[in-house]
Amino acid sequence: MRVGLLGTGRIGSFHARTLATHPAVTELLVADTDPARAHDVAGTLADARASAAALDSVEAVLRAGVDAVVIATATDAHSDLIIRAARAGLPTYCEKPIATDVPGTLAALREVERCGTALQLGFQRRFDAGYGAVREAVRTGGLGFVHTIRAVTADPAPPPASYVPTSGGLFRDCCVHDFDIVRWVTGREVVSVFATGSNLGEPFFSEAGDVDTAAALLTLDDGTLVSCNATRYNGAGYDVRMEVSGSRGTLVAGLDARAPLYSAEPDGPKAPADPWPDFLARFHDAYVAELDAFLDVARGLRPTPCSGHDALEALLVAEACELSRRLGSPVRVDDVRAEAGAGAGGDAR
Repeated sequence: MRVGLLGTGRIGSFHARTLATHPAVTELLVADTDPARAHDVAGTLADARASAAALDSVEAVLRAGVDAVVIATATDAHSDLIIRAARAGLPTYCEKPIATDVPGTLAALREVERCGTALQLGFQRRFDAGYGAVREAVRTGGLGFVHTIRAVTADPAPPPASYVPTSGGLFRDCCVHDFDIVRWVTGREVVSVFATGSNLGEPFFSEAGDVDTAAALLTLDDGTLVSCNATRYNGAGYDVRMEVSGSRGTLVAGLDARAPLYSAEPDGPKAPADPWPDFLARFHDAYVAELDAFLDVARGLRPTPCSGHDALEALLVAEACELSRRLGSPVRVDDVRAEAGAGAGGDAR
């Protein structure tokens, strides 16, 4: 099959090699707002299984007769590109988010539904072996009844200052992954949130109305309590974990030999010699697996494993958290949904 790739930045370049070496792909056409970068990326794929070429515009890729499209551009272009791909009749994979606000998300989802095309969102934790094992334990009752979940997302260093004003904020940019994976692992919906945040590092976060560290308490529809903690400052390495505690015990995703943790106890685990440096290293296999799944979706071999409506549900939780942080009080997700005109709730099952 012939696949179009829009965006050849850090994650786009990674996806380019994954696609070009996939046995189902015969040709990869790439484009970027910086055409020279797209040509450079295509040039690195001379040894790949599929042929690769750079075109000078997104429109050229959409008109080239590709069978599917992968969107890895800057966030502010996602919604428009999803709409354009849907109108071209193309199965589409898009890195999260659809948009940084609910209206932009809804506009894209309405057009996808109208056109009847497939859309898969890039929440790669769903394809990580550890998170998959935790989901299986929860869904089969291996942990007993689940009462507490603790989710952590800690970046090793802040992003560039120029990124923060357009990122959507810490809850929408980072914690949204935790909100999605909580739904996927448990099969439950988030009913209410109580969130806060702080700035102890660079001033450009507060100047953009954002925070560099945040915490949120989520209550699920069965009463399970979930704490989500995120920070832009974890110099020891990239730390992403989920602890799920039930009546029979606790199981942890992300606790391995490279997790940037160490014990204060004299005989406890020491700091890893090679901690996870970033998200691409930590979730390498998951990123490959989710594109493999998308190519199956594009060929009609399976339904999408992470729909646009899943992305909307995670975004609504993020919106509720941001509102809660600003108000200093709990917020019900359904109130945010109603205010945004987002319709009935989702189905995490």
